[in-house]
Amino acid sequence: MSVVAARLERLPLSGFHRKLLLIGGLGYMFDGLDSSSLAFLLPVVSKLWQLTSAETGLVASSTYIGYFFGAFLSGVLADVIGRRRIMMSALAIYCIASLASATAHDWHMFFGLRVVAGFGSGAETVVIAPFLAEFVPRRYRGIFCGALVGFMSFGYLTSAILGFAVVRNYADGWRYLAVITSLPVVMLLWWRRTLPESPRWLESQGREAEANSIVSSIEAWFTGKGIVLAPVSTVNVLPASVSAGGSAWRNVLALWSPRLARTTAVSWLMWFSVAFAYYSFFSWIPSLLVKEGLTMTKSFGYSIAIYGAQIPGYFSAAWLNERIGRKAVVASYMLLGGIAAITLAFSHTGIQIMAAGIALSFFMNGAFAGVYAYTPEVFPTAVRTTGTGSSSSFGRIGSVSAPILVGLIYPTLGFLGVFAMTTTVLLIGACVVFFLGIETRNRSLEDIEADGREPKRSENRQRQLNSTNLHG
Repeated sequence: MSVVAARLERLPLSGFHRKLLLIGGLGYMFDGLDSSSLAFLLPVVSKLWQLTSAETGLVASSTYIGYFFGAFLSGVLADVIGRRRIMMSALAIYCIASLASATAHDWHMFFGLRVVAGFGSGAETVVIAPFLAEFVPRRYRGIFCGALVGFMSFGYLTSAILGFAVVRNYADGWRYLAVITSLPVVMLLWWRRTLPESPRWLESQGREAEANSIVSSIEAWFTGKGIVLAPVSTVNVLPASVSAGGSAWRNVLALWSPRLARTTAVSWLMWFSVAFAYYSFFSWIPSLLVKEGLTMTKSFGYSIAIYGAQIPGYFSAAWLNERIGRKAVVASYMLLGGIAAITLAFSHTGIQIMAAGIALSFFMNGAFAGVYAYTPEVFPTAVRTTGTGSSSSFGRIGSVSAPILVGLIYPTLGFLGVFAMTTTVLLIGACVVFFLGIETRNRSLEDIEADGREPKRSENRQRQLNSTNLHG
């Protein structure tokens, strides 16, 4: 690894990293609030504007349509112009569009503004994890990124509570909720003052002086706190790998080069299967429960319990990321989520529905904690956000198609048809990740990148050692 990477890798987990966790986590919390709030707005606006099942499904997909374009574009641009600038610009777009959606007077306007809000949300969300992962040493990176995205669970739970307390009790409650989702605009000033650019990205662009300056300021923070840092290890320290040109188009093409094609394919399929399965259910939670004969009050109450299960789901997976590895976490949680989905399909009483829904929420969100930790690790620094953004964007094809397909399938096949489809997709995704994905646990980002660049490096090194022993 390079000197900059070696300096970052030796840092102990401290208040500096916890501050990054809070900053990024708040971004994910509000993204989760915005994304899940649509599930509680949907039954209200559907009734307000007399939407058909297909139109309701289209509105449910609005955020994810915007997310598709936002995630891809921001991922590509963040590798070209920097992570920090993209993240803050995306947050501004999201907040303005969310606020404007509260003023919509027909479903067409509401749909359009939700697409724009989704664009900003997707653009921000896809950059946070790879951006902050580049500051974290290998021994903490899995649990850090898992906990980072775990903040989404607080957003989902908050949206369920607001849906129950605000949307249900006020005629314009859905508009109030849309205004609340725009509040994170106040985080922009904090981010502008606090967040440095990623030293690893700066170094990959040949801007070593800036990278070293930022790392020096981070080290000065530790020194100011009286923390004595270990010496920089000179073992395996190599010159930084600098991106040649690094144009957006070249970065996109690099994802499908012989070196990265398999990694990209696994990542894209992983994201698609998790997103498709997740949103085929969770974007329709209140509506489907109401269709099953539950009252609106009970529907929202069940949703709060189901969304609350996300919190232990995310953080249990974050802990397991470092214990059993990201691959195993993603595959096992997807498999268990599929079992929970089938169980839910055969549930009829309130207790059965709640128990199965809680299990589904626990495992599906835990799978995302593994996915968000795993994806940034498998792509090189020069194309890290391009790979993450394109994977997330491809996954949003599943997010967009799932609510529409549910709207078409549910009237004829019911719960069983919906969740049989969901489970099949989950099983395919779990097998792809487990059998074709690479292991990243306890490996530096540079080590993972070097193995991709030189797949026979370890064999060559062993051959050299054997040759030395023979001639020694």
